[in-house]
Amino acid sequence: MLLGQVPADPVEAALAQLTLHFRKMPPVAALGVRPLGYDGRALRLTAPLSANVNDKGCAFGGSLGGVMTLAGWGWITLRMQLLGLQADVYVADSQVKFIAPLYQDLVAEALPADGEAFETFLETFRRHGKARIAMQARVPMAAGGEAAVMTARFVAIGAMG
Repeated sequence: MLLGQVPADPVEAALAQLTLHFRKMPPVAALGVRPLGYDGRALRLTAPLSANVNDKGCAFGGSLGGVMTLAGWGWITLRMQLLGLQADVYVADSQVKFIAPLYQDLVAEALPADGEAFETFLETFRRHGKARIAMQARVPMAAGGEAAVMTARFVAIGAMG
């Protein structure tokens, strides 16, 4: 695709919009976060280890938490955009568990937490102009297992003109 060209696929267009959002936020741009894809279920983001390395040569914990938070935020933002809905999305709270050191590029996957229904979230948003949903994210390791997991609640509030 040429620079400035609009993707024909709505998912590709929404992923391109996420990329622009990420570039506009200096801390996020410094992480080097970019979308890997959305398969209709989970959003996957990546960030290079070289921009997120700690003094031990593995991924910085703050970067792991940040990329998982962005994956949850991005999932909601992408889904809302695909439906033509305008909303400001915020993380309300989160819990991160660091499981193992990560010595590779970061990849975070996010989707609604078990028991959460996006349809219920949408119904509430359309009725009240705001809604919340619990998300889960993880950073898998190439050799198997997970480097970190997160559960978080996000809030979407209808954008004010």
